[in-house]
Amino acid sequence: MFIEPRVGNGKQATRRGWIEVICGSMFSGKTEELIRRLNRAKIAKQKVEIFKPALDKRYHDEDVVSHNANSIRSTPIDFAQDMLLLGGSCDVVGIDEAQFFDEGLADVCAKLANSGVRVIAAGLDMDYLGNPFGPMPALMSVSEYVTKVHAVCVQCGDIAHYSFRNAASEQQVLLGETDSYEARCRHCFVEGMKAKK
Repeated sequence: MFIEPRVGNGKQATRRGWIEVICGSMFSGKTEELIRRLNRAKIAKQKVEIFKPALDKRYHDEDVVSHNANSIRSTPIDFAQDMLLLGGSCDVVGIDEAQFFDEGLADVCAKLANSGVRVIAAGLDMDYLGNPFGPMPALMSVSEYVTKVHAVCVQCGDIAHYSFRNAASEQQVLLGETDSYEARCRHCFVEGMKAKK
C-alpha cells in the first residue's frame, strides 16, 4: 500500500510538489487506488481537482468511475495543457486514464509539481499489443513515485499485467470492458497473441 510522503512540519513548511503514477493492466485497480488517494486528500481538507480525457465516457460523462462503481467528480478535458489553467491553484491534481492524453502530459505534470502541486496520475502503462502506451513512459520517468498494480490472469490465475484484447479492432484506443479485454500474465498474453496470427 502506498503511504503519502511526509511534507514538513505544518504551516511553516514550504509547499512542495511531486508526481505519483499508478500504472498496470486493465482490471488491476488503478482507478480504485487513484480515488482512494484523492479521497484521503479531501478528508485532509486539501483543495483537489481531478481530470479525465473527454473521450472516456464509458461509465459517466464527468465522473471518474472504477470497475467497482466507486466514483469521484472530475473535469473532462481534451488537452493536457488545460490542467495548468484549471488545476494550478490546487493542492492535489488527480488524472485518470493518463495514457489517453497527448505527449505534453509529462511536461504539464512537471510544471504542476514544480509549482508545489501533488500530482497523482493513473493509467495503462502498455497498450493491447504490450507496447508502452502514449505519454506514460515519459510521465513515469519524471515521477517520484511509481506504483505498479496487478490484476489476476483470467486464463491461469497468476499475476497479470497485460491487457489482452478479445475484440477484432486494431485501433490503439478502443474503450471497452470485460467484453473486449482480459487481464493476462505474460505467458497467457504471448500464447493468446500467437493464436491470433
